[in-house]
Amino acid sequence: MRPRIMALPLLCAAVSSAANTAKPIRYPSPDDMALSADGSRLYVVCGGTDELVAIDRRTKTIAGRVTVGRLPRGVTVSPDGSRIYVANSWSDTVSEIDATSLRLLRNLPAGFEPTGVALDGRGEFLYAANRIGGNISVIDLHSATEARRLVAGRGTSWLTVSADGARVYATHIYPNPGKFRSPPESEITQIDTASRTVVSRLPLHNVAGVFHVAISTDGRLGIAAQMRPKNLIPLAHVEHGWAFGNSLAVFGEDIGGIVQLPLDAIEDYFSLPFGVALAPDQSKAYVSASGSNEVAILDLRRLVAAAKSRDAASLANDLSAAARYVIRRVPVGRNPRSLVLTPDGATLYVANRLDDSIAVLDTARGEVTATIPLGAPAELTAERRGERLFYSSNYAFGNQFGCANCHLDATIDGLSWDLEPDGFGVDIVDNRSLEDIGDTAPYKWNGGNPDLQTECGPRTERFFFRSQGFRGDDLEDLVSFIKSIPLRPNRFRLPDGQLTPAQERGQAIFERTIRKDGTPIPGELQCLVCHSGPYHTSQVLADVGTGKPTDRSPQIDIPHLTNVVYSAPYLHDGSARTLEEIWTVFNPNDKHGVTNDLTKDELNDLIEYLKTL
Repeated sequence: MRPRIMALPLLCAAVSSAANTAKPIRYPSPDDMALSADGSRLYVVCGGTDELVAIDRRTKTIAGRVTVGRLPRGVTVSPDGSRIYVANSWSDTVSEIDATSLRLLRNLPAGFEPTGVALDGRGEFLYAANRIGGNISVIDLHSATEARRLVAGRGTSWLTVSADGARVYATHIYPNPGKFRSPPESEITQIDTASRTVVSRLPLHNVAGVFHVAISTDGRLGIAAQMRPKNLIPLAHVEHGWAFGNSLAVFGEDIGGIVQLPLDAIEDYFSLPFGVALAPDQSKAYVSASGSNEVAILDLRRLVAAAKSRDAASLANDLSAAARYVIRRVPVGRNPRSLVLTPDGATLYVANRLDDSIAVLDTARGEVTATIPLGAPAELTAERRGERLFYSSNYAFGNQFGCANCHLDATIDGLSWDLEPDGFGVDIVDNRSLEDIGDTAPYKWNGGNPDLQTECGPRTERFFFRSQGFRGDDLEDLVSFIKSIPLRPNRFRLPDGQLTPAQERGQAIFERTIRKDGTPIPGELQCLVCHSGPYHTSQVLADVGTGKPTDRSPQIDIPHLTNVVYSAPYLHDGSARTLEEIWTVFNPNDKHGVTNDLTKDELNDLIEYLKTL
């Protein structure tokens, strides 16, 4: 097999639409931020330009830049302020940078797609949240080695350390694997830094998509931004209520448990909550909405009172509840992500990812008083304009959601949905990955849409948004962005692109034309016939025996298999939790390839090969 050539990291840096452009136009796309120990600088991770930017807080200008690894996402500063650590999600490393000279000192090994980073109180061990691995690397900074890995939630992404350095809290963006068509379950993983072990897993019921978490200075209160998708009922309820519950998980000793409180209000939704910050005096909390482009200011005492009230358990689905504790909602830039509050609580910094800027919010006045540009190109490519549309919630009824609500960070959400276009309660569909799908038409699991313009245009307007949709130039820009979404690096191939012995055996099974008893395998049952070509799909419909009573037709679109290992659950309706279940549970009659003559080891080899595609 020839090695697969990986695409350039363009999730946050759109490509120029001009065919003859030698060098792609890249945008900073700020994501995470951290303050220097003395408070004089703000460090900003720019995933689109693969760099860390240092901002002088007094002059509000850029003080320096340092190139790090591919697609950096998270940043933290050592307790003594001498070192900065940046998680490079596509390099699987953490860069250590000298804070004085802004010089890259070394790259530390992490797991698959490190996203968030945190340090213990002594600055001896670094924690890196590995999104693809669903685990946390514990890195010994003295030896520059990974001391251990801790199991966390699926899609582990963001870490926060308590003020005393004794605890690290981890969140994850995909729900943990569970029973088909049951409410999604997530968790906040709590780590003790003295023993470097997981000491608790705080359950989050009916939650999929947990983002930043903030801990009060006394360690008694925690708040995490989260979504509560209503994926088990038909999407026809959009104009009658909710498609996503944008909310907070409030927990800790001050609460005595975990309570979920909404941020949405009636006909005024707070789409895609992401960043969280708590005032040092615990008077206020701040939450960014990356879909509706705003920051909510909350009265923290009222929030705690609501969480401890008699009706707290019923508030998660109460659209009137937010009025109890949300003071105001402040418009900021496009796709606001991380929030950083100064130690005196006077200034809040907001990373506007799709405006390539940092908003400076005066907390006393409750308004943005300045904006710090990060040096983006003046030209806006079609892909960049489309990316802004993809993350915006301004098109859906009530500004409830956008494309990015289901395709988190332009990937998946790990859920299956009951989408109304096919009828109520029928044709349950798995949320497919958007990576490198531009040439894999037709679209939808039933193959009903011949191109992305149809998929993202009138269908989205009529059945999803229930409001205005993408049309004309906007639709073309959106399609341009979706076509530019590349494959993440495949971690299951050897560095030279060759295959391991197990993967080679799996490839032979994938390409075989003869059963083990010597009889021929019909063409329609050969893996390589259906999953052929550069995307491993013949781009036609087929009946592979996985139909359910809820399906209108057993015919499904043959999906592309590139990076299939990252997109669980599987099958057209998401009923298979793992690749193994596709054949051990859902292929009793050998209609989805001939696999019943394989041993357990042979099936394992087949799966090892599929992971490399």
